[in-house]
Formats: sequence, structure tokens, C-alpha cells
Amino acid sequence: MGGVEVYRFWGSSFSMRVEIALQMKGIEYKIVEEDLFNKSEQLLKYNPIHKKVPIMIHDGKAMAESLVILEYIDETWKGNPILPSDPSERAQARFWAKFVDNKVTAQATLSYVLKLN
Repeated sequence: MGGVEVYRFWGSSFSMRVEIALQMKGIEYKIVEEDLFNKSEQLLKYNPIHKKVPIMIHDGKAMAESLVILEYIDETWKGNPILPSDPSERAQARFWAKFVDNKVTAQATLSYVLKLN
């Protein structure tokens, strides 16, 4: 399968999630480090809606949002599955991933707001 690039910011837990999944699957990838205060044209092109990382490019096709990328990785490279095969267990895993996302985002937003005051 074609080359993989991951657009990331070094401190992003969402970017790390994608990299961990690729490493679990044994997929080689190229890192494209982003400066979130000076976003590249590529980042804005590949994720024009949210304008954030992570973004993964595979075979010239871009995808954004870490959980969407994880599902793509799991479905594209079948070895070493990330999600359980049982639909109920898979739904539970997705629930907890979304729960963590909401907590991390809420904490980051709160920290940002507190710094403004």
C-alpha cells in the first residue's frame, strides 16, 4: 500500500493516538510537523473545516479527526486489530475513546479560558 504521511503537532495527544496505531500495525510513515500558530497551506488544504491536526495522507487521500483515522487504519491494514471484532465491544471502545476526547477537549478549553482572564 502507498505512502503514509501524518501531519501532527508534537504535543497533540490526538496526533500521538494516530502514530501509536500506525506503530501497532507496523506501518511506516513520514511525519510532517505543523506549527499551529502558523498553519501550513497543506494543513488548511487537507482539513479546511477544522484546520487542525492530526491529518493522515494515504495514497494521496487525506483524512482528518483522530478517531476517523484510527478506524481507517484498522480497516485498511487488517493485521494487529485495534478495535475488538465483537460489535458490542467495538461500540464500548468507541464510547470510551469519545469520552476521553471530550474530557481532553474540555480541559484544554478551560485552561485556555483561564489564561485569558
